[in-house]
Amino acid sequence: MARAARGGQGLARVAVVVRAGAAPLWWLGVCAAGIGVLVPGLTGRGIGLLAGAALFLVATAVTATVRRGRYRALAGAASRAGRHDVLQDRAVTVRTWRRGHRWWLLAAAVAALAASFAVPAAGGLLLAGVGTGLRLKAAWLGRVERDADALLWIRVDWLARDGGSPAARSVKGYRGTGIAAGDAAPGGARRRNAALVCNGRARVRSAGPPRYCANCGGA
Repeated sequence: MARAARGGQGLARVAVVVRAGAAPLWWLGVCAAGIGVLVPGLTGRGIGLLAGAALFLVATAVTATVRRGRYRALAGAASRAGRHDVLQDRAVTVRTWRRGHRWWLLAAAVAALAASFAVPAAGGLLLAGVGTGLRLKAAWLGRVERDADALLWIRVDWLARDGGSPAARSVKGYRGTGIAAGDAAPGGARRRNAALVCNGRARVRSAGPPRYCANCGGA
């Protein structure tokens, strides 16, 4: 893993960005499907639920596997994060992504509800499938990180382009840190033990001054 050039950058976890949309899409989809099933629709509830189940499975599989080659290529060429890079907190990354996509999420929920007048519950189950696929993709990224014994990060300014996708063409590369850096575990979930949070220098939540950590980006 090559060392990144000097000059600090704000970095967000790739897996956290991928995972950020999973929960809202899942819950919006479930709510839309629950409301939609109350509407007879043009096809009837039975056909709507069968179609929705098929869409759920397809959406889950496609979302979980699409662009894996791109993620692997970026992960394999990741440079090592520098001492001056700043690691963004998980909560900040999630909040930023959801705030930036709130209108898209709302539009998707409205479209899912509207689709229920034709095919009951199908649109909601489609949304829920996309959310499930994102959760599975984040879990797959977690396995990639564990295999490499390194967490994957992306520059925050690059996320502002191309809809905030961490695998967009405009993304030139990832940066890597030790497996204990930041406050999110491999795969983007919250750490059960968040005693150590690195942002170039370790901050141990105990008495005494901060000390350098070999697991942080500046190692």
